[in-house]
Amino acid sequence: MSEQPASPSAADPLSGGASPAGDQSVEANPYGGVAASGGPKRVRTRHFRNAKRDGIKITGLTSYDQLTARIFDRAGIDFLLVGDSSGNNVFGYETTLPVTVDELIPLTRAVAGAVERAFVIADMPFGSYEVGAEEALHTAIRFMKETGAHAVKLEGGVRSAEQIRRVVQAGIPVMAHIGYTPQSEHGLGGHIIQGRGEGIEQLLADADAVQDAGAFAVVLEMVPSDAARQVTERLDIPTISVGAGPDTDGQLLVWTDWAGLTTGRVPKFVKQYADLAGILGQAAAEWRDDVADGRYPGPEHSYE
Repeated sequence: MSEQPASPSAADPLSGGASPAGDQSVEANPYGGVAASGGPKRVRTRHFRNAKRDGIKITGLTSYDQLTARIFDRAGIDFLLVGDSSGNNVFGYETTLPVTVDELIPLTRAVAGAVERAFVIADMPFGSYEVGAEEALHTAIRFMKETGAHAVKLEGGVRSAEQIRRVVQAGIPVMAHIGYTPQSEHGLGGHIIQGRGEGIEQLLADADAVQDAGAFAVVLEMVPSDAARQVTERLDIPTISVGAGPDTDGQLLVWTDWAGLTTGRVPKFVKQYADLAGILGQAAAEWRDDVADGRYPGPEHSYE
C-alpha cells in the first residue's frame, strides 16, 4: 500500500487494477457510488489481508475534516481514522476521555463524504462500548448509519473480545487496538510502553483474543519493536504500528504531529515532515500587516 500515486489508478498496489486473485466474483457496485462510476477503487478489508500476504505496507493517518481527508485520499493514504485524538486536536481537551459519540459523528461524516478511495474508520470513544457487547453494537451501528464510515475501532484485547465479536457478527468490520490504549491511561499509570518483560504475555494474549473475535486488523501502540514483530508473525490479520517499530504490516500517525501543528513535545516515534504551524503563522502575520498597511485588499481583489 506504500508508494501510492497522487491520483490512485489501476497501478495502485493495494486496491487498484483488476480484482485480487480469488476475488473474480467482485463486481461493480450495483447500487451506484464510486466503484460503479469509474473512479478510484475503494479500499476494502480484503485489501488489508492481501497487503499482509503480499508484504505491502499499509498507510493510515488521522483526519477530522473534509479538507485534510480529501488531501490525504488524493495522496494515496490507505485508511483514515477519525480518532478520539480529536479531543486533543480539535476540541482542546487534555485527554481523549471526554470525547463523545455525538462529537465524533459529524467529524466522521465529513471525512467519509470527502474521500473516494481511502477506507474510513470511526473511533469508538471511551464510555461507548465498555458496558458490554450490546452497547458496543449500538454505538457501532450509529457510526455506520449516520456517518458513512466503513469500519469502527475500539481499544482493548481480552477485555474487549466479546464487544468485537458482537459487532463483527452484525457485519461491521472492527479494527482492534492493543498495547498502550489512551482511553485507559489512568489505569495504566500514564504513557507507559507496554509489552516489555513479562508484559509480552499479556500483549500476545490480547492479540490472539482480538483475532479470534474477528477483528480485521489490530493497532499496536507504544510497544517494543521486538514485541511488535512477534505479534505480527503470530497473527494472520495485519498489524498497524503507532510507535511499535518498522516490522508491522502498516503505520498510523496523528497527522497534526508529523505536520508540525502539535504544540509541545511529540512522541519519540513521530517524524516531522512539515512545519505547518510556522507556515500558517507567517501567512497570518503577513495578511495582518497587509490589512494594517492598506495593501489588502487591492484593486485585483475588489469588485467594480
